[in-house]
Amino acid sequence: MRPLKIIVMAKQVPDTRNVGTDAMKPDGTVNRGKLPAIFNPDDLHALELALNIKDRVPGTTVTILTMGPQRAADIVREGYYRGADDGIMISDRRFGGADTLATSYTIAQAIKKMAPYDLILGGRQAIDGDTAQVGPQSADKLKIPQVTYVEEIVEINEDEIIAKRRLEKGVETVSSPFPCLMTVHGSSPECRSRIAKKVMQYKYARTNTELGSKNTDVALLDLHKKRPYLTIPEWGVEDIDADPDKIGLAGSPTKVKSVESIVLTANETKILSDSDADVEGMIKELIENHTIG
Repeated sequence: MRPLKIIVMAKQVPDTRNVGTDAMKPDGTVNRGKLPAIFNPDDLHALELALNIKDRVPGTTVTILTMGPQRAADIVREGYYRGADDGIMISDRRFGGADTLATSYTIAQAIKKMAPYDLILGGRQAIDGDTAQVGPQSADKLKIPQVTYVEEIVEINEDEIIAKRRLEKGVETVSSPFPCLMTVHGSSPECRSRIAKKVMQYKYARTNTELGSKNTDVALLDLHKKRPYLTIPEWGVEDIDADPDKIGLAGSPTKVKSVESIVLTANETKILSDSDADVEGMIKELIENHTIG
């Protein structure tokens, strides 16, 4: 079996467990500066799937691709710590405010620059949007086959990959030729932990923008000169030959009409026993107020 070149699309997302009143800006976009940032959970599952294939197919390489503001470089470093071989950061102020259409266009442009590749993996969806659109839209723009909701790679052959996908009413086994794009379901194995040796090797990995900070230690700059692999490639609009009219807010037809904060409160509490009468009464009430049925 020949080595594969795998690209993992990963996103830094706001931790939705800590959403407050200042989580959204007046224009309807997420106020990311006010929320803790984490590695999108489904994308971690995608990374594990990629690393599992790397374990099975000698010589396979895994590259993390992330798009976002400067702090999103943490995603590349986290990928390194868990076993990824390379990482690329797409970052430019002009990419800001992108909806799924503009985001998938930007990602597809970057992937075209990374060709040739065999397999692109990404999480089923991101927890800050829950649209599950970026993966399929990227595959469409790249004009390659796509398989969604993947939870297990069954077999890898010279020219095709066979996977199980988790559907609402069961499991489906499908095959796809290379190259292809797969989105990974949260029912797949959780990502492995950080590798101590990798943490020590890549803890000083930085983008050129990070290195350009006024507070950057001279010793860190010297270290990057001696170890070029520590410099995380950083691509802007011109680097991926992107059309300015198709990126960021300009390329985003989705517009937020209004934003409303809703706080759910419990006005009353009922304690039910396990008797048939109580259970029947609860079901009847839920049907009447259209909670179920």
